[in-house]
Amino acid sequence: MDSKLKVSGWIALGVLAGALATIQLQAIARGSVAQLPLEELQQLAAVFGMVKSDYVEQVDEKKLINDAIAGMVAGLDPHSQYFDKKSFKEFREGTSGKFVGLGIEVGMEDGLVKVVSPIEGSPAFRAGLKSGDLITKIDDTFVKGLTLDQAVKKMRGEPNTKVTLNVYRKAETRSFPVTLVREEIRQQSVRAKLIEPGYAWVRVSIFQDRTVEDFARKLEELYKQDPNLKGIVLDLRNDPGGLLEGAVAISTAFLPADATVVSTNGQIADSKAVFKATPEFYMRRGGSDPLKRLPEALKKVPLVVLVNEGSASASEIVAGALQDNKRAVVMGAQTFGKGSVQTVRQLSPETALKITTARYYTPSGKSIQAKGIVPDVMVDETAEGNRYAALLMREADLDKHIASGQGAEQKDAAREKAREEARKKLEEELAKKSATPPKPLPEFGSAEDFPLAQALNRLKGQPVMVSKTMVERKAESDTETN
Repeated sequence: MDSKLKVSGWIALGVLAGALATIQLQAIARGSVAQLPLEELQQLAAVFGMVKSDYVEQVDEKKLINDAIAGMVAGLDPHSQYFDKKSFKEFREGTSGKFVGLGIEVGMEDGLVKVVSPIEGSPAFRAGLKSGDLITKIDDTFVKGLTLDQAVKKMRGEPNTKVTLNVYRKAETRSFPVTLVREEIRQQSVRAKLIEPGYAWVRVSIFQDRTVEDFARKLEELYKQDPNLKGIVLDLRNDPGGLLEGAVAISTAFLPADATVVSTNGQIADSKAVFKATPEFYMRRGGSDPLKRLPEALKKVPLVVLVNEGSASASEIVAGALQDNKRAVVMGAQTFGKGSVQTVRQLSPETALKITTARYYTPSGKSIQAKGIVPDVMVDETAEGNRYAALLMREADLDKHIASGQGAEQKDAAREKAREEARKKLEEELAKKSATPPKPLPEFGSAEDFPLAQALNRLKGQPVMVSKTMVERKAESDTETN
């Protein structure tokens, strides 16, 4: 028995080693700068063979190879990723803004799923679900105890299938069931409204395929309601980023022609680029320019950009472009600091590699990576201060994050200590039986939205309640360390 296992293991090893040797020869034939490390690849082949022959139970060969590729890429940085069939499908859904579900933007409140906003025209919208409704049960599963991600997965599914939600409406103090039929949803990444005469709020929650078109349509609607806008608040809080051309387009909507929006730099020639505020840098081939429809007044209307620790990547590009070009006042908290560019290279019809290929730089040449955008005016998340800010992760807190490239990295010991103290304090409060659950933050754009109120004050020339505790987080030192 033992000898059979060893023979099969060595056969597997030999096959893989042969394949790796072939890969090496192909790489050399293509003019690779350096030969592949044959000794290390032989070790990989040996491990593959041992796992295949000696592991306690049979292991799928394809899974072994996929796991090896995934591990290799995951060791680079937090954002490089190997996409297998399932994750590649989810990634494409995320960037397209299309998915099969019910059409609800959701959050969590008191362990229940809270309806933030039903998407216009969706099954949830047609059924009359309202902002603030709490979902207590999904089919036969109680929501208490589920994570938000688990609850969302239960509400999504195949098109034309039914799901029953139990809904509690606080305003009416009643619960009721509602049965919905899942269908393909186009996610709304842009919301906008007139807060009061002369002042508008425009929120971009993520940069997807349709974001620029939706942004242009919402701005058109606002100017039809009030052609003499005195100020706009562009809300990028908790916007995790997305497509680069979307960030360039939305920056272009407010900037003069040919202004620099962002530049990139990396190892390969394609990664060295400067993106300007002109259509050629955001329009897709054969497409029309949705920004052409926007009024010229948008280029000069007073503008405040709201950001926080959850503003990352594309949203940081917009904030940095408008700040460096002196076009807007940036308010809020220092942003996440994801200043790296990921390129998706398809490996097969169903798999792909997302790999970091460059860093982003603001128009003034500052790297966003592991630093983020520092607001012109620091503002707390509530009038009482920041309850959760110390707990929030930024790029510089992630394992294996790449440095800014503009200085030697240093650990922020004070921030780590503050986060640990805040975490312990929250845990102690929650451990008390008499303690009331932490009050959730107000919905963005609501009357209780403290940073939005401060942004409006700034636009009107009224006093702003500036944070007394927030300071710039220096994730990188200004000089190289030898």
